[in-house]
Amino acid sequence: MKKLIYSSIIIFVAVIFWDALRSSRTNSVFDLDSFSELPVQVGGRIKPLDSVARNTLLILSDRQKVVTRDGVTLSPIEWFLDLTMRPEVADAYPVFKIEFPDDLGLSGLAQRGQRYYSYNDLLPYSKELHRLNSEINTDPQKRSPYERQIAEINKGLMRYHRTMHSLHPGGGPDRLNRLADEYQSYLATVQSGMAELRKQQSGQDYDKALLKRFISFADDYLKLSQSALLRVVPPSAPIDPMENWKNIGLELLDVMKGDPLSPYVTSYASLTMAYRSKDADSFNLTIKELHQRFVADFPSDIRRVHYERDFNALQPFYVSMQLYVLTFLIVCISWLRWPKELGHAAFWVLLLAFAIHTWGLLSRMYIQGRPPVTNLYSSAVFVGWGAVLLGAFIEKFFKNGIGAAMASIVGFCSLIVAHHLAMSGDTLEMMRAVLDSNFWLATHVIIITFGYSAMFLAGALAIFFVVVGVFGRRFNKKIARSLSAMVYGITAFGVLFSLVGTILGGIWADQSWGRFWGWDPKENGALMIVVMGAIYLHARWGGLCKERGLMSLAICGNIITAWSWFGTNLLSVGLHSYGFTDSGFLWLMAFCLSQLIFIGIALLDWRFWRSEFGKSNA
Repeated sequence: MKKLIYSSIIIFVAVIFWDALRSSRTNSVFDLDSFSELPVQVGGRIKPLDSVARNTLLILSDRQKVVTRDGVTLSPIEWFLDLTMRPEVADAYPVFKIEFPDDLGLSGLAQRGQRYYSYNDLLPYSKELHRLNSEINTDPQKRSPYERQIAEINKGLMRYHRTMHSLHPGGGPDRLNRLADEYQSYLATVQSGMAELRKQQSGQDYDKALLKRFISFADDYLKLSQSALLRVVPPSAPIDPMENWKNIGLELLDVMKGDPLSPYVTSYASLTMAYRSKDADSFNLTIKELHQRFVADFPSDIRRVHYERDFNALQPFYVSMQLYVLTFLIVCISWLRWPKELGHAAFWVLLLAFAIHTWGLLSRMYIQGRPPVTNLYSSAVFVGWGAVLLGAFIEKFFKNGIGAAMASIVGFCSLIVAHHLAMSGDTLEMMRAVLDSNFWLATHVIIITFGYSAMFLAGALAIFFVVVGVFGRRFNKKIARSLSAMVYGITAFGVLFSLVGTILGGIWADQSWGRFWGWDPKENGALMIVVMGAIYLHARWGGLCKERGLMSLAICGNIITAWSWFGTNLLSVGLHSYGFTDSGFLWLMAFCLSQLIFIGIALLDWRFWRSEFGKSNA
């Protein structure tokens, strides 16, 4: 039986890994994997095209895939290729997610049961959408749901256009089919065109046709320099690879100054024409040449870019989420049957999930060159990681499955929160100036976020105490004592880290802003966690509360910690402006309400407790 149990779990784990590996592969004669690794600069950092494609789709669609009207599923990089090289095809893909199309008041747009719309669907309403966008509240915090939807659609359309024109000038299929010829014609026209322009400015006779043609090129490339989202042309002799990247339009305009045209521009033109003509051999050869050039120019940075692409493909946090769910299910079954075998297996699955979670954190640190917590997304990832670490220690000592179960729940929930926070775009964004200190990011931020992990884990253990105590029948004083010890130990750990982290934050604030404490909402939230933890500890030490009261206080700690971690960012006031967000209010309120319900259940009269523990206290 033991071999059968372990074999079944190994099969489940193998299926999870196989699904992750299978989804990372593309089946095409074009070398899409190498194309997705090409580095570009956007948002202040160098990243692979794979990251650009995934982040853009998340912003537009809230997902990292495209399902065409014919039912074909495209990967992010396949969609990106069509968007930039075959826009007439990509314009028919439903990539714009509109939650409530009926509320827009655009006659004929909304289709029954449809939430995803294509650019072609929105094109007839573009002028009206632009007009509506100009009339909405300029303060994002004061917009109604209708106004937010209008703003998001317009912002999505703008990003769609800017991404589409990142690799070539705008124009129809005919222009894209002869990009290389256009660039050659432009290069042949530049010197003579500049000469004719100088003649016109000095009042001399000039060739009007030649000047008109030259100005037409200049106008097109000027618009391209202003609209292209991606900077795809690196500096020719890089000193700092983060500086002086240019988009296609800027590079083409600089030819007027006498600069040679970068081979990167002509390579992307060749890629576009090869892809449009379905010439896979030429496409793959050009990709190979681009890679060789990047390796020669940026030997260290290209490795980081390639690593990011592999990190994206393997999706470690998504794999960890599935393993956390598997851990919880195994623990639940172990409480019904085969507790020793399944409990042991659940612990090892938890450690595997934690190892993958850890690899994901370390990978983000390597890619970004920063400590693990730099924004709201990374804090959610780290909160779950810290809770699982503490839960694994609890499970190691108590060996009853409770630590593994609660750690897996907190780990899963925190990664779900991180997944939704990732919808805003690049989660490896460049740091704000106030956070540009690796020392304080590695001390204050990590320590205080670890405090969040501990408080949430303690609250989860307290919820388990209440639910099993009220509704379970086998919950007795022995289990109650062990759970109470777990909550006490984790809470003490959380208070210590929250206190130290708050003090370190004050020192950082004194160095950055010239004051140790300013009653900023984020500072108040950190202090509230310390006070809440102190209340719990004093209630226990002084005998002011017994088990039910202590569990209620621990659950209340969830509310305080959630407010400090996330709620203060909804206020849009204070010096911690780098953490502001205008979403999540309803989810935060729902979470707080759920915690109040658990507190209410904990305080039910003993006669409603079905467990042995309840009957013994009745």
